[in-house]
Amino acid sequence: MTGFTLTSLACGLAPDPLFLIVARTLQGLCGSVMIPQGLALVKVVFPPQHLRKALTPVGPLMGMTMVGGPILAGWLLHLDLFGSQWRSIFLINVPLGILAGALAWRVLPRRGGEDPTARLDLTGVGLLTAASALLIVPLIQGRELGWPAWTYAMMAASVVLLAAFVLSQRRSRHPVITPSLFRKRSFVVGLLIVAGFYASLSAFVLVINLLLQQGLHWSPLHTGLTLVPWALGTAVAVLLAGAVLAEKLGRATLHLGLAVAVLGLLSLWWSVAHFAAGITVWNLTPALLLTGFGSGLVFVPLVDFIIGDATAEEVGTGAGLLNAVQQFAGAMGVAALGTLFFARVGHPSLSSYLSAAELIFATAAALNFLTLLLVGLLPRHAQQAHG
Repeated sequence: MTGFTLTSLACGLAPDPLFLIVARTLQGLCGSVMIPQGLALVKVVFPPQHLRKALTPVGPLMGMTMVGGPILAGWLLHLDLFGSQWRSIFLINVPLGILAGALAWRVLPRRGGEDPTARLDLTGVGLLTAASALLIVPLIQGRELGWPAWTYAMMAASVVLLAAFVLSQRRSRHPVITPSLFRKRSFVVGLLIVAGFYASLSAFVLVINLLLQQGLHWSPLHTGLTLVPWALGTAVAVLLAGAVLAEKLGRATLHLGLAVAVLGLLSLWWSVAHFAAGITVWNLTPALLLTGFGSGLVFVPLVDFIIGDATAEEVGTGAGLLNAVQQFAGAMGVAALGTLFFARVGHPSLSSYLSAAELIFATAAALNFLTLLLVGLLPRHAQQAHG
């Protein structure tokens, strides 16, 4: 938390783009460390009979932060507090980080039940990080630079390093990923669902913002207010899933959530195609409500299926891998579908933005539908996975 707070301050005070990129990278590193440690502490502190109740808020919080981020960012940009412009998006983390750090110091246990003999596999971490970077960077930069030869070389090198990572894990005494996790069907299938769902969700968030702000020239505040129905739908759904549906319906909650999300994205595609340049907040509201409600139903049971049956020794790795897959899938969704979006835009105009947005909303719906097909591979209820 201390590192995240300090790097957020560094981002907010960045004097140039290079400094901002470095600070932002370090901020992401600090943030990624906190999530697995937090879930590991929950697993250790709470007895098994209360574990599900303790884990219930995790899914909603992860979902709501992703939903609320663009809305809060638009509001902060509109306020332009003290002339801070975009810097306020980072600086707001500083008082929040100080408060959270003080609370954590006071109430959290000092250790998370980890094995004191465990060591960090630096070779494995390095190979996995390098493989991820070598794949994401060319996907993000390739289109803008005309796909030079080095982009293909980097992607090929990524495959080689990923294979080297897998081989290194078989020989490591302290593997980055606990091997026993991959013998749990709910964990493996759950991660595949996370990958498809978050790739689709991140692409949707990117493209709806690009369409409204660059295509229709709406202000950040106008865009943020337009996304309120999406946030509202998500909030209602996560409360329903956490309180009732996830426990009673099990994987059927995932079926329902992904099906509604597909319907919402197709409705959004139709709205953009039908209303075109005359589109308004009210035209988008029904589709955004459906998309948010469907997404909200997914967050809670996904975490339950993936983390709920992990042992105290596995939960840190499991939570870390869940976070890594979520972030990596989000980055891949932005990179791949973002590239497809800008390729369709071509020479920017309102009609090209509308056409590109239609393509991405339909593609995201198809990706969610494919993810929906994987849900049948999970046990009917998370409790069956936990046994």
